[in-house]
Amino acid sequence: MKPFLIIASINELNNLQPLVEELKSTGTKVIVVDEGNMSIRERNRKLLTDVDVRYFGSVERTSWFKGKFGSDYEKYLAIIPERAHAETSFGFLVAYEEGADFIIELDDDVFINSLVPGHQYNLYGNKGTTVSSPSRWYNTLDAIEMDTPGKFFPRGHPYDSATRTEEYQWKDAGGECILNMGHWLGNPDFDAMTILYHGGMDGRCGVKGTELKKEKVIVDYRTYFAVCSMNTSFRREAVPAMYQLYMNTMSIDRFDDIWSGIFLKRIADLFGDKVCLGKPAGTHDKRPRNVFKDLKKEMDGMVLNETLWQMIDGDISGHCYSDAYISMVDMLEKNLANIADESYRKFMQLQAGNMRLWVDIVDTL
Repeated sequence: MKPFLIIASINELNNLQPLVEELKSTGTKVIVVDEGNMSIRERNRKLLTDVDVRYFGSVERTSWFKGKFGSDYEKYLAIIPERAHAETSFGFLVAYEEGADFIIELDDDVFINSLVPGHQYNLYGNKGTTVSSPSRWYNTLDAIEMDTPGKFFPRGHPYDSATRTEEYQWKDAGGECILNMGHWLGNPDFDAMTILYHGGMDGRCGVKGTELKKEKVIVDYRTYFAVCSMNTSFRREAVPAMYQLYMNTMSIDRFDDIWSGIFLKRIADLFGDKVCLGKPAGTHDKRPRNVFKDLKKEMDGMVLNETLWQMIDGDISGHCYSDAYISMVDMLEKNLANIADESYRKFMQLQAGNMRLWVDIVDTL
């Protein structure tokens, strides 16, 4: 197995230091997508002694695209945002080109043990239970024990009450998976509105996850869930459908991983591939942040999020993930007329164009 770990960060990678021996023993290659700060890179090199780590700031990314596309490089480079979490998409391209069997995406504030073996087990192991839902959505926090009584939903789960009816149907059915979302304890992945409601003025609230209740939950055909990229893995076959969308533009942000997960789930369903969540569970040591800024970034995306999944829920076709992704983009573009707000339509048209370019890039590797 050839695992790759992708992490977008401008910070010291203290969360990777306890994983040094694991990364070395598993032969995991680490791709850090950063902004080229040489002082931080040097400190990270000392933290990660003898680990196979490479750094790709804007200079290195530009050079990579020039080497692949020559004078046409700018239109392809432009689909990778700068100074945004979705820069991880670039790391996926490097890993794919270099023959990764599976790719792990991790945030720099998630601390975790048995990262690589945990993801490998859920991706390639045959155990697990399968959940389906008449509401068409599964609440991922169902797999976590919380320290506070109440009903909680993660960032990206629609607010429509029809999607929040937790009448789940379970069956003892496991299997290998195309994608696994590892969980985390500590600070849940709440949206800013939920955090504010629970008193989190610094972006963190008093509600904490304390225990992983379900180690491998396979989310059944025609059931969606909110995929957070803080601790997620996927096989190389999924890369053509794993573009992290271009955020921090037209007043919309914070939905790159959520929507890429929805798109991936739709395509996995087409091919009968399984998608799961559960272990490995880390601890999310979230840094303080301005919750009102997050709320402002999320509000327009929340409007789109209520119906975006329905816009790609129809019939698509294809013989591979690239074909199916383009088929899904075709459907998305046809349904843009149903979006009343012109600015939202323009935003989604930008995404559709970038998604097509993403497949072009992957197909050249």
